[in-house]
Amino acid sequence: MSDQTQKSRTQFNKLQKRLRHTVGDAIADYNMIEQGDKVMVCLSGGKDSYTLLDILLGLQKTAPVEFELIAVNLDQKQPGFPEHVLPSYLESIGVPYHIIEKDTYSVVKRVIPEGETTCGLCSRLRRGTLYGYAEANGVSKIALGHHRDDILETFFLNLFYGGKLKAMPPKLLSDDGKNIVIRPLAYTREKDIARFAAFKDFPIIPCNLCGSQANLQRQAMKVMLNGWDKQFPGRLETIFTSLQNIAPSQLADRQLFDFVSLMRNQVSSAPMDNGEMGLDVLSL
Repeated sequence: MSDQTQKSRTQFNKLQKRLRHTVGDAIADYNMIEQGDKVMVCLSGGKDSYTLLDILLGLQKTAPVEFELIAVNLDQKQPGFPEHVLPSYLESIGVPYHIIEKDTYSVVKRVIPEGETTCGLCSRLRRGTLYGYAEANGVSKIALGHHRDDILETFFLNLFYGGKLKAMPPKLLSDDGKNIVIRPLAYTREKDIARFAAFKDFPIIPCNLCGSQANLQRQAMKVMLNGWDKQFPGRLETIFTSLQNIAPSQLADRQLFDFVSLMRNQVSSAPMDNGEMGLDVLSL
């Protein structure tokens, strides 16, 4: 084995170990997978979902609980979609799978005017179809491939354009209460996923429906975050940590914190959120 090959293998092993660590931590922190779960991995053909499936397969062998994995792909009938790629790959690694065939592509193209963003409608149609399959087939957890960068991008999209402090939760109960969605890659960096996918040489399938649209707001968020990551190492980690350390009394949401009833010398039975330490210096 050449020195270069040995170096490459060492780098891959370190990367794989880091990915398994971040995924394992996310699963443990949010109790994503429990004994006897049937976990449906939504496989799109992109780097994120391939990586998610690969890491979960590895963890399945060593996890303290037993759980079942099934890969599910929604064939949206996009023109030129290579239908053979995912079945061939999944059969080669021996993973149970199911392909759902539903022409959501035509619906999106019919409803959304040319040049406008299709992502919103496309994701709603996908979600409804996948939820329905999960409910009908005894799936207890639906695993999506969203990673840390997706969560941060969504946070800033909602902040800049939606007027909300809102992101993607690592674990979510669907509105009808019938499905639990998990995001085991919530702690994982996109650049690590990209490197892992390149090492593994996954058969990537590009999204021709929305992946080529220019000037998407999400792409602008990605550029902004990547710029911060290069200029200020550690900033993205700090921002993500802030999503896990919320001080309701230091915001302004009257539904989240009872500002109206605040009184002097009032002793609260609720846990303190270090409000005094959070005061803005400029206000003193």
